Amino acid sequence: MKKNGKTLKTFLLLLLVAWIVSDARAQDPREIIRRMDNNIRGDASYSEMSMEVVRPRYTREVTMRSWSLGEDYALIYVTAPARDAGTAFLKRGNEIWNYQPNIDRTVKMPPSMMSQSWMGSDFTNDDLVNASSLVNDYTHTLLGEEEIDGHASYVIEMIPTPENPVVYEKVIQYVSKEHYLPVRTENYDERDDLVNTIHWRKYKTMGGRLTPSVMEVIPEDQSDRKTVIITHNADFEIDISERFFSIENLTEIE
Repeated sequence: MKKNGKTLKTFLLLLLVAWIVSDARAQDPREIIRRMDNNIRGDASYSEMSMEVVRPRYTREVTMRSWSLGEDYALIYVTAPARDAGTAFLKRGNEIWNYQPNIDRTVKMPPSMMSQSWMGSDFTNDDLVNASSLVNDYTHTLLGEEEIDGHASYVIEMIPTPENPVVYEKVIQYVSKEHYLPVRTENYDERDDLVNTIHWRKYKTMGGRLTPSVMEVIPEDQSDRKTVIITHNADFEIDISERFFSIENLTEIE
């Protein structure tokens, strides 16, 4: 009887240790960002999206398809409007290419272009192709917890490491505690001034997983303009290889 009681105590102790380790991992800011990034990206994915660029005098819409494989490979193909159809962007590791069908030319984009506007929107080239790694190119500090848009969220400060030039000098990322999904992203410049805020909304189950279907970026102090990307369809179980993400394929996608 004493032996059984000792075995039970040992088992309960092991369960307690496992719970403590699990809770510690959940509180680790780098692990939180890693889980969030994996939830919205997956090992491989395909999505169909529309982007609405809102300006005081006009509204412009772009539709596109995108593919990704891990952190190193991504391809975005614009399907409309007609004047932009066929434009494509490719990421392979730290290198980015842009194919422009109107001049039938593929251009390698220098790092200086990553902070520029993506197709006239409020997103940068870096935002759309995820040129920087949220996990590996930043140091992470857990600032606390806060309720954002009805979601209990971790608040994490992300500072880029010196050897990895990125667009923003500081990012404050809010991550839902329940699903480890992004809720809000605040991007700051070198003067620590807020540049823009990205709101992640309308979580839906697509491709077998819960994911935000709306991503809205609003420039600071410019309430009359914004850019909204809506994901209409997503698949996180596609069979795709590195060969798909080739410069040659930029001109052959249909």
